[in-house]
Amino acid sequence: MESVTKVIATSILPIFLIIGSGFLLSHWKEIDSGPLNTLSLFILNPALIVHSITLTELEADALVRVSLGVCLFVTAVLLASWVLGRALGKRDSLLYSFLLIATFGNTGALGIPLADFAFGDLGRQTAVLFAAVHGVLVFTIGLAIASNSGAQSRMGSLKRVFRYPLVYAVLLAIAARTVDIAPQADSAAMETLGLVGDSAIPVMLVILGIQLSETEYRSALSMTITPTLFRFLLSPCIGLIVALGMGFQNATVAQVFVLLTAMPVAVAPVIFSVEFASDTSVGGVTIPEYVSATVFVSTLVSMPVLTIFVTLLKSGAVI
Repeated sequence: MESVTKVIATSILPIFLIIGSGFLLSHWKEIDSGPLNTLSLFILNPALIVHSITLTELEADALVRVSLGVCLFVTAVLLASWVLGRALGKRDSLLYSFLLIATFGNTGALGIPLADFAFGDLGRQTAVLFAAVHGVLVFTIGLAIASNSGAQSRMGSLKRVFRYPLVYAVLLAIAARTVDIAPQADSAAMETLGLVGDSAIPVMLVILGIQLSETEYRSALSMTITPTLFRFLLSPCIGLIVALGMGFQNATVAQVFVLLTAMPVAVAPVIFSVEFASDTSVGGVTIPEYVSATVFVSTLVSMPVLTIFVTLLKSGAVI
């Protein structure tokens, strides 16, 4: 089994050092993460998706299995979080917010770099595909859930997904790979895409650090325990069951799949809660504060938790 110290040094520490740099930069200089987020969303991430999927070492069978597995996983987690939320007496906006933070993990900004550092090129390619499919679900199902806590129409919310190039990047990459029209890996076009896409990883981590530094979390700390435990206990258990059921032929693909089901809460629910439930409070805590606090706490807790997960997965003891 790979030592915990080596996992921390090679996989965990580099990620959190970059996140920390964004966190400290935000405290030292007044910085707006909006332009960086736009750059990442409209240029860097699409380039990373197209480059990784068109040149992936994953076979067509694995591409289908990972994509289907992500859809099954999100469906199962959504149902489990709904049952748990209702059992805990959560209703209305609080329930919908709980569904968001329990269902959607940070598979992009944190998951892709972690898979890259821990499992190499194949790990990054698997993570990019997972995050791409997951991202489409975030901006469709996630927006639909969030819209239940506000006045905006659900159909209007769903239409917003088509404003982002993520969906088109996934479709373009899959189409190019399916009909085998993608340029060669050493062509100028693919090398340019690779250069732009590779920059997405550190930029996403810096953005995450900036966003965490701006989080208002103190008043809602006590409310973060349940969703944090859900993300790191129940969610990966469901992910493991799905991975075993999908029957991945490559161990690395299976291990990365399970790892990405144990990510801390995604940042997107914060954006959704601000837009749809900014005026809603529960016990003196606004919904955006509740969601932001959970993102902050789960990200901090993820450092030791993900160290354990990576160590166990790379040992082959889990799958």
